[in-house]
Amino acid sequence: MNIQPLLDTLDLQENAAHYVADDLRVQIEELHGRLRETQTLLEHLAITRKTVIALADRLPTHPSPPNLPNHPDHPGIPAVLNDATNPLRARDVREALDHEPPPKNIEGTRAKLKRLPKLDILTEIDTGTFTTEQ
Repeated sequence: MNIQPLLDTLDLQENAAHYVADDLRVQIEELHGRLRETQTLLEHLAITRKTVIALADRLPTHPSPPNLPNHPDHPGIPAVLNDATNPLRARDVREALDHEPPPKNIEGTRAKLKRLPKLDILTEIDTGTFTTEQ
């Protein structure tokens, strides 16, 4: 009985198994590297969480209100624009504040409105048109 063909078949299977084992070892090494990277990331995130929690009591609980110029109309202007569904012009703001709309008064309101974008309270969409959306 000639067992050589059987031995040749065993050699082929053994070589294939060695190839699969080598490939699995490479995959395992890659997975170990990815696992180390992920563990390092988790450690960094845990440190960041501890730092944030430790610093949380130092953060202000409420944002400080914007420093508005000293004039009775200034607090009402952002409120009027917050309630508006569209950007408003100085005439619209004056009417919403229940002020008379003579041109000189509208110019005063326009001047007040022009100051507020510099304080990041309002946004001037187009020339003379304002909104609270930033």
